[in-house]
Amino acid sequence: MTPEEKFAELERREALAEAGGGEERLAKQRAAGKMTARERVELLLDEGSFVEMDKLVTHTCHDFGLDQMIVPGDGFVTGHGLIDGRRVFVFSHDFTVFGGSLSWANAQKVCKVMDLAMKTGAPIIGLNDSGGARIQEGVASLAGYADIFLRNTLASGVTPQISAILGPCAGGAVYSPAITDFVFMVDQTSYMFVTGPDVIKTVTHEEVTKDELGGAATHNGRSGVAHFQAPDDATCLKMIRELLSFLPSNNVDDPPVKPTSDPPDRADAALDALVPPLSSQPYDIKQAIRGVVDDGYFFEVQERFAQNLVIGYGRLEGKPVGIVANQPAVLAGCLDINASVKGARFVRFCDAFNIPVLTFEDVPGFLPGTEQEFGGIIRHGAKLLYAYAEATVPKVTVITRKAYGGAYCVMGSKHVRTDVNLAWPSAEIAVMGPEQAVNIVYRRELALAADPDATRQQKINDFKERFANPYTAAERGWVDEVIRPRDTRRKVIEAFCMLENKAETNPPKKHGNIPL
Repeated sequence: MTPEEKFAELERREALAEAGGGEERLAKQRAAGKMTARERVELLLDEGSFVEMDKLVTHTCHDFGLDQMIVPGDGFVTGHGLIDGRRVFVFSHDFTVFGGSLSWANAQKVCKVMDLAMKTGAPIIGLNDSGGARIQEGVASLAGYADIFLRNTLASGVTPQISAILGPCAGGAVYSPAITDFVFMVDQTSYMFVTGPDVIKTVTHEEVTKDELGGAATHNGRSGVAHFQAPDDATCLKMIRELLSFLPSNNVDDPPVKPTSDPPDRADAALDALVPPLSSQPYDIKQAIRGVVDDGYFFEVQERFAQNLVIGYGRLEGKPVGIVANQPAVLAGCLDINASVKGARFVRFCDAFNIPVLTFEDVPGFLPGTEQEFGGIIRHGAKLLYAYAEATVPKVTVITRKAYGGAYCVMGSKHVRTDVNLAWPSAEIAVMGPEQAVNIVYRRELALAADPDATRQQKINDFKERFANPYTAAERGWVDEVIRPRDTRRKVIEAFCMLENKAETNPPKKHGNIPL
């Protein structure tokens, strides 16, 4: 064979790989509102930066006629490239080839890029669009999944792992994304579930559609499995790039810094009037967040799930911070099971990747009720407490209003090693609210009073004056400073600047036993 013939053979094989399942299937993919596997990779990465690996890998199955159905690449596009000039590794399922199903061969392609990501300290991004395990391969395809699950686990806390669900993701295929740090879904075209509607109908006689069972709205708003919802593939990929702009490449690097013209001493007079005069009135904690972060830009995570707790990323002097905040506008800002788990996972991610944590606290307590108690609010609430106590990154807390009971302790209090605790003059730090406290402490006196209502109101006013304020905690050093709300940005930036070289470690151990 002449050199020209050898080059022609190479080009032929590469063309077959790039053609995927053929023009007809590629057109069908686009007609369904989905991009192709290669289009997704090209849009995700910086232009011209993608370096493909294992382009010519083929499956080794000879059963069920598969030996006559061989496509180079075997339905997965894998390799590495750049996002904003930083190295990332990526794998993308090609639904036009065997429905994007996982074989032992293409699983090894995924394992190879994951191993390289671990060695080089780069994020791993999976673009999932797959019918699941390739049934014809039997246990070999299951072994491929398990190989990937192991690497997901080993990479956890070492390099950021991001999963985009851009089509079906069912059965064992859902567990790799579930182990990763962030899950993106696309409305109307992606879904995740362990067992599909047909199986559910057979076993439990429940009627449910794919979208109702495992669509983007379900997993973003109800289950909490997903963190972001996008209207289409292109928006989803742009959101991934935006998320990565806040994250370091690995657990040794610092997060990337973005220049800003927003002055560090900028005051926001609107914050002085943010908290209503009546403590029972709601307000939007996101206004406080936007009033403090650079340029008022807040990148929220899990916006639709457990909305009584707000989490996400912002920047202070260009440096990323993870933000956790009670939301008084939803359930009065109470902590419940979902909010506790949501916050705990976020705080632990920030701690694993050297991202400082800023907490805005306005919490009346844990949500009462039999549903919460029977659901294990004690155990789930302890997850958030554990996460805050375990975290060694710089931690700053701002108490805007209520900080009651055990929830005060949990939400980044001084007692769980938070470095700087600030409070607004509107802060109320106590075991419980004045109304409840008076009913307990003065129960006998109220029962004997000639005018119980007047006596109760007087006691409530006395309790508010004595305890429902930030000054008792400040006198004991559990609040470092009581500040004017308008000065919050300056005070928080000063605190994080002071903590820039913070070094704190936990006791030597294999790992702790978080109350899962």
